[in-house]
Amino acid sequence: MNYENSIWRDTGQPISTRVEALMAEMTIEEKVSQLGSFWIRPAERNSNGEGNVAPMENTFSKDQASFDTEIVDGLGQITRAFGSAPRDPAAGRARLAELQRKVVAANRFGIPALAHEECLTGFTTLGATCYPASIAWGASWDPQLVNEMATRIGADMKKAGVHLGLSPVLDVVRDYRWGRVEETLGEDPHLVSELSTAYVRGIQNSGVHATLKHFAGYSASRAGRNHAPVTIGHREFEDVILPPFERAVREAGVKSVMNSYSDIDGETPAASHRLLTEVLRERWGFTGTVVSDYWAISFLETMHRIAKDQDEAGIVSLAAGMDVELPETNAFRNLAQAVADGRLNAEILDTAVRRVLVQKAELGLLNADWSPEADWEGDQVDFDSAANRAHAGKMAEESIILLKNTGLLPLGGPSAPESIAVVGPSATQPRAHLGCYSFTNHVLSRFFGEDVHGIELPTILDSLISAPALAGAEISYKRGVDFTDMDDSGIAAAVAAARAAQVAIVTVGDLAGLFGRGTSGEGCDVVDLSLPGRQADLVEAVLATGTPTILVLVTGRPYSLGAFAQRAAGIVQAFMPGEEGGPALASVLTGDVNPSGKLPVQIPDHIGGQPGTYLQPPLGWYSDGVSNLDPRPLYPFGHGLSYTDFELRDLQISDAEIANDGTVDISVTLTNTGDRSGAEVIQLYLRDEVASVVRPRRWLTGFAKVALKAGESKRVSFTVHADRTSFTGLENQRIVEPGSFAVEVGNSSEELPLTGSFTIAGEVREVPEGRVMDTPVQVNAVDSPHFQEAAPSGA
Repeated sequence: MNYENSIWRDTGQPISTRVEALMAEMTIEEKVSQLGSFWIRPAERNSNGEGNVAPMENTFSKDQASFDTEIVDGLGQITRAFGSAPRDPAAGRARLAELQRKVVAANRFGIPALAHEECLTGFTTLGATCYPASIAWGASWDPQLVNEMATRIGADMKKAGVHLGLSPVLDVVRDYRWGRVEETLGEDPHLVSELSTAYVRGIQNSGVHATLKHFAGYSASRAGRNHAPVTIGHREFEDVILPPFERAVREAGVKSVMNSYSDIDGETPAASHRLLTEVLRERWGFTGTVVSDYWAISFLETMHRIAKDQDEAGIVSLAAGMDVELPETNAFRNLAQAVADGRLNAEILDTAVRRVLVQKAELGLLNADWSPEADWEGDQVDFDSAANRAHAGKMAEESIILLKNTGLLPLGGPSAPESIAVVGPSATQPRAHLGCYSFTNHVLSRFFGEDVHGIELPTILDSLISAPALAGAEISYKRGVDFTDMDDSGIAAAVAAARAAQVAIVTVGDLAGLFGRGTSGEGCDVVDLSLPGRQADLVEAVLATGTPTILVLVTGRPYSLGAFAQRAAGIVQAFMPGEEGGPALASVLTGDVNPSGKLPVQIPDHIGGQPGTYLQPPLGWYSDGVSNLDPRPLYPFGHGLSYTDFELRDLQISDAEIANDGTVDISVTLTNTGDRSGAEVIQLYLRDEVASVVRPRRWLTGFAKVALKAGESKRVSFTVHADRTSFTGLENQRIVEPGSFAVEVGNSSEELPLTGSFTIAGEVREVPEGRVMDTPVQVNAVDSPHFQEAAPSGA
């Protein structure tokens, strides 16, 4: 039947009208088909038989129906056509187009599937740009950089025929031992919110829908163990875990949300009507689709045991507010029969189908002129353009953090050392620069081992050797140890090289992988925060030589440095800086780039380091006489040094007292008092002096990354709404309480030279849904009478 003249094909009609017209013509079986998915998984495995890129993938590989069988009556989504096996970009694009043609031909309406792909560190396909890991975005404290990156990722995915990206991760770090810390944006909900909304806006402006994950509570699992239960109070859940998701829904208009695997005090998000419907849709107004994390609906039977079989799991999840089952159809397979025998209300099914079809209509998949080649740009496919690489390099440079410097850094210039010993595994293994969801680590390493990367990956060693600032230096290299191999026989050679050199650079850290195949990444959790393998022994041995030593960490999580920090001449932290990480680190070490990164997580002193995060009540911090354990960090949240000096002065608070729904302007002057250009992150914190519940010692309320030439000053002004002091009260209602609030401004959560206060007057105010959650900032040259146009806090 020809549907070209049907109402649902008429792009001049409202999308709601088109979708209702289409649904009126569909059978129940055809509706159910729109809620499922199919994953053509590769049969190949590496020499060890390993191949999983999703949890328990092998378990679900048995008895999988064929693609041709599954697409009868239509298909909701095609799973990871690019990111499952190595495939030339042009061939991958052509393959997806062929799969889409099959889907169109197999259903009587000619509706294509929505194609989704991972995109956490870039489009997860062979030959695509690999940007820094999410934790490095957090270290940049720069939403504009993140926005441009996401725009580029979305543009590449769109021209490949991909519609939905399974990013960003909005989980707020609660335990550094969790393997997926590298996928997060840090430990503060405001920082995570600012950067994640920038990502969502960027990718969706390119025509690809973003997916928030993992909704919600995933990062608060017991002992930092993947998929472990979450035991978290309602107040922490509302005030720390949920805000980034809420802002991405309300402010960025995100189109898709993915559930969390973990159960929260026994409640599983994949079956939670409270989370998926009451919070997400009724409170926040989300109108997009909820997609399951891979096999999360099946896990309701097999792992959580709240459903007796797959069919019941599907019914429970759909009724809770789930819309699409990923990565393939299992629990949703028999929904039509469930409607027929009365176990599932037909309106519940229709509600989910309606959301899916609206999403397809928004993406143009219901248009008569749709074709899988519509967004192709010629025959050549370049997903790693020079412009992409330049931006990846910029992001790497802006995310590198100088933790300590006794004056040895930068190494370039007239006082450059004549000899440098570079030791450690990170110097020559560029895969260490990439996150676990990079194509190189996520997929390619399973097929070809550690030496095939799929993209150009300059190493730290090669970048140092080619650095003009070190042209006269003799640079030697000894690996010393591997990332996890316990063989320490190479340490002696590394020590000899360090003794013979004027300066030693020790490069240690992580090599990301999945489910225990790496030291960081999904399923790569740790028992403590000591450096992996024998790397701590290598650091200790080199420090013992007495040669001035620069410690360079390339990691996905923070590691304990308390044993080394006092003896190191300098410490540089890079959180998986991406494909241009080698040149970026060399540029920072030699001084070609002035570091401006700030810690999005703290660096622990001791290897226990728990709970670690700065967002603690007084008793979560150090209290003399309470415990023999000191949880304070070695380097606090927000810390990061520069090769120039900055001065903060002249704190002004516009009002001594504001109404319980009013605003206050808080401004400071920042001056670059050094002799070179640089950028500083101004951080504004508030502290509730007295409250009806225990509050954090302080919380990040606003920030601004400000670039200044030598001698230049700028005035930075934050507009803080009373809602930014709100919290979940004793009656579980969000409230603003009257009282005194301390204002603290500085360059880390513990380095706050400017302090003041204001008072909120009036009565306790219950805050309605849709509260003010951002803190606008204005930056202005000191001698200008007008501020620049207001921008988000990270501008």
